[in-house]
Amino acid sequence: MAAKRDYYEVLGVSRQADAAKIKDAFRELAMRFHPDRNKVPGAEERFKEIAEAYAVLSDPDKKQKYDTQGFEGVSDFRPDDLFGGINFDEVFGVPLFENFFDRHRFHRKKGDDLEVVIEVPLAKIMAGGTEKIKVQRREPCESCHGSGAAAGTQPKICDLCQGSGQIVTGHTKKNMMFQQISICSQCHGRGEVVERPCVQCSGPGFVTKEKELEVTIPPGVEDGMVLKIAGQGREAPVTDGGPGDLLVIVQTKKDEHFQRSGSDLFYSASIPVWDAVLGSKIQIPTLDDDVIVKIPSGTQSQTSLRVKGKGLPRFQRTGFGDLYVIVEVRIPEQLKAREKELFEELRALNNESDNVAAKTSWFSRLKNNHSKAKS
Repeated sequence: MAAKRDYYEVLGVSRQADAAKIKDAFRELAMRFHPDRNKVPGAEERFKEIAEAYAVLSDPDKKQKYDTQGFEGVSDFRPDDLFGGINFDEVFGVPLFENFFDRHRFHRKKGDDLEVVIEVPLAKIMAGGTEKIKVQRREPCESCHGSGAAAGTQPKICDLCQGSGQIVTGHTKKNMMFQQISICSQCHGRGEVVERPCVQCSGPGFVTKEKELEVTIPPGVEDGMVLKIAGQGREAPVTDGGPGDLLVIVQTKKDEHFQRSGSDLFYSASIPVWDAVLGSKIQIPTLDDDVIVKIPSGTQSQTSLRVKGKGLPRFQRTGFGDLYVIVEVRIPEQLKAREKELFEELRALNNESDNVAAKTSWFSRLKNNHSKAKS
């Protein structure tokens, strides 16, 4: 394999060349060696070399890495990283350059991603674990091995695109010929046409199958979080880019005891009115063990009592959320005779106290007003 040439040498410019000179040199060389305009053997490889050199030297960050570290400084960049930030329409005024790379990327496009929603119980969110899911995936037909043709037959080359899967149309601009590439409408990009379809898949070359997969649930996984399983999405129907990914959307399964908000949990505790008035201690369940919660005297309905650290693990962080006990004061609907007597005594006692407080308040106001009048 031939050694790579210095990028400045490839474009024929000095290391002191500014952005405008680099751009002009690239435009001139690209026009000369573009494979759609130059059919000389080696033109395409020369064009790729020119394009790579420009992709690095036209980007200030990549250029700085190349100037200081050489090829090692840009060795980690993929083709999409190199060419993704260049506006080729601006360079040429026409989509000449992009069409070339679109053509070479066309057969590497992967299949679509597949989404599935799973409900995960709080206990599994607490500890982590695995969940099994079933998905419907399109896979190559075993009968025709993905060709779509009936047994004993083969697809024929598409006579519209001549097997390329693409239609190339030309147009002229400024006395130059340019080409536009699109997917063939007859074979839909396959390059082949099935005359006698496979009896199992009816021609597409794919069948839908149910597949069981195991999903890893990390502790504290958040509601609505997407877990990606690479390569388990839909197969690419035409291209050789491989299947897409499976996107698993996590939802918290409804729990009979708790409600979730982030890493915090909420529990509704019903207590009798006398416990709310006098105070008490109640036993509350959590996701790992029971705890005793103190109910202060005079607790009102809807009071929130915090139990620190008894919630869910904080996802990818240390510590746990909290458990909030929401108190619901339970008023008795039916009373026994003795209970009713006691409540009536309590009401009478309470009314007497209220009257004393009211009289004192009235007398204090009258006394204050009288004192002000005399002064």
